[in-house]
Amino acid sequence: MSIISALNSFFYKRLSGFSPVVVAAVLLALFYTTGASAAEGQTPSNKEASFRTVNWVELMPKDDLEVLLNPPQSVTDIEDGSFEDQISNQMQNSLAAANDDRYQQALVSTRVVAEMDGKAIRLPGFVVPLEHNDDQAITQFFLVPFFGACIHVPPPPPNQIVLVNYPRGMKINSIYEPIWVSGVVKTSIQQNDLATAAYVMELAQFEAYTE
Repeated sequence: MSIISALNSFFYKRLSGFSPVVVAAVLLALFYTTGASAAEGQTPSNKEASFRTVNWVELMPKDDLEVLLNPPQSVTDIEDGSFEDQISNQMQNSLAAANDDRYQQALVSTRVVAEMDGKAIRLPGFVVPLEHNDDQAITQFFLVPFFGACIHVPPPPPNQIVLVNYPRGMKINSIYEPIWVSGVVKTSIQQNDLATAAYVMELAQFEAYTE
């Protein structure tokens, strides 16, 4: 099973009933600890040779990554709506606010890896459509590391979201399936009603994801 398939299976089978913040946190931790990205082990074709295949963690500062890989116990221990949650919610929140500031900061971090600015990269992910042309082709979208981000669960950190522009318009079979995107990435904060992205890409080419 591919890393991306494993993430989706985990999401649907194990995380129903938990709060959205817990779901997002666990998905991020699973994503990083199971190999960090589906990009690992890929060998670009000649057509893609000018784009360096990267994984998502290369877009995140190392100290942010370290924090997310070691979430505070209070984040994952309590099931949303449980008796424990109802009784101790305020106490837990107070303790979390005192102890977990750095973790909360990492969840919404706009900090980027400056060396990525201007790089021609190839990255796998899921499409969250933002704009369409008259033919209903997607002209702008968020690329995110796991399915459901920004839609079913809170968005990942902004440094794990890429705003992709493609004026020609792109048609894909399903937003439930990941794709590869290739283009030049820029470090630029872009805000939208759905989420904030810390990177922008002008799309050069795309293809269905294969591992």
